[in-house]
Amino acid sequence: MSEPIHLAIDAMGGDLGPRPVVSASISLLAAHPTLKLTLVGDKCQLGSLIENSSSANSERLLCRHANDVVTMADLPGHALRHKRQSSMWQCLELVANDEADGCVSGGNTGALMALSRRLVGTIGDIKRPAICKLVPTAGGKSLLLDLGANLNCSPLQLCQFAVMGAALAKVHGCQQPKVALLNVGAETSKGVADIKVTADLLRGSNDFTFAGFIEGHNLYSGDVDVVVCDGFVGNVALKVSEGVADFIFSDLKRRFASGFISRLLFLIAAPVLRAWAERFNPAHYNGAAFLGLKKTVVKSHGGADHLGIQKAILTAIEHVEAHIPHRIALRLAGRSP
Repeated sequence: MSEPIHLAIDAMGGDLGPRPVVSASISLLAAHPTLKLTLVGDKCQLGSLIENSSSANSERLLCRHANDVVTMADLPGHALRHKRQSSMWQCLELVANDEADGCVSGGNTGALMALSRRLVGTIGDIKRPAICKLVPTAGGKSLLLDLGANLNCSPLQLCQFAVMGAALAKVHGCQQPKVALLNVGAETSKGVADIKVTADLLRGSNDFTFAGFIEGHNLYSGDVDVVVCDGFVGNVALKVSEGVADFIFSDLKRRFASGFISRLLFLIAAPVLRAWAERFNPAHYNGAAFLGLKKTVVKSHGGADHLGIQKAILTAIEHVEAHIPHRIALRLAGRSP
C-alpha cells in the first residue's frame, strides 16, 4: 500500500464489541504506515481500549463519538428514520462526505445496505448492490454473489451482478473470467424462468466467458471464477458451507481426542491437518464488499474475531487501492477501465 488510505470503522457493530476491532486496527496500522483509521463508536470505551495498548498510533488512529448503535433487531426502515446518531450511520457519512475512502462494519446487514444506498449511493441504474466475497476452491479462489442483499432478483440484476463480479475478478488477475449461474442443474432446460432468461442475456457478453449453469456440489471446484445467484440462494449456500466446515473441524477434534491411538495418529497427521485448517479457516475469507455502490463499503461477519476483522479491513484497502467502484462503473457503462 503506497497511497494514503483513510477508512471509517464501525467499532460497535460486531457481536464481540469494540475490543477485537481496536486490536485489529492497531495491528494493521503497524503493518501499513500510510493507513489511517477512524473508529466510530462509544468514545469512552474506545479511548480506554486504545490507552491500554502500548502500540497504538494516536496520529493515525482516530475516534469519533457515536451515542447510538444499529442493533441486529433494527429493521432497515427503522435505521433510516431513527439511527442518524449511530456508529454505522456516521461511518457511512464520513465516506459520503469524502472524509474517508471506505467503510467497514460488522453490523446489521439489511441496515448497512439501506444506509449505504441512502448515504453513499449506487452506480448508474443499479438499484440494489450485491454482497460479494471470495471463497476457497480447489483451483484457488472464486467470487460468489449475491450473498443476501437481494432475496429476489430480476434477470437484469443478475446480469449486472455478473458484470460487477467479472470486473472484480479481472482486478484479481483473471484476464477473461469464467462466469456461471448457480442453478439446480447444469442442463440448459433446468431452472426457473428468470435464470433461463438471464443465461440467454449473458451468452453474448464480451466482458467475460459465460460458462452456463453450475450446481451446488461444484461450487468449490474452481471451474469458474465468478458464481452468480440471487441473495436467498447465495446466503443459504454460504451458511451451509460454513456449517459444514464447522462440523468437520469439530468432528475431527472429537475423534482425535477419543483415545490413545487416535491421539497418536493426530501427532502424525498434525502438520497436514493444521495446514488444511489454516487454508479453510473462515476468518481468512471474512469481508464481503457491496458491489454497485459509488464507494467502498465492506461487511464483516458479526462474530468476527481479531483475525477476521483484519481481513475485512484488508478487503476494504484492496478495493480502495484498486478503485473497484470506478472500474465497475466503467464496465457497466460499456467502457473498459
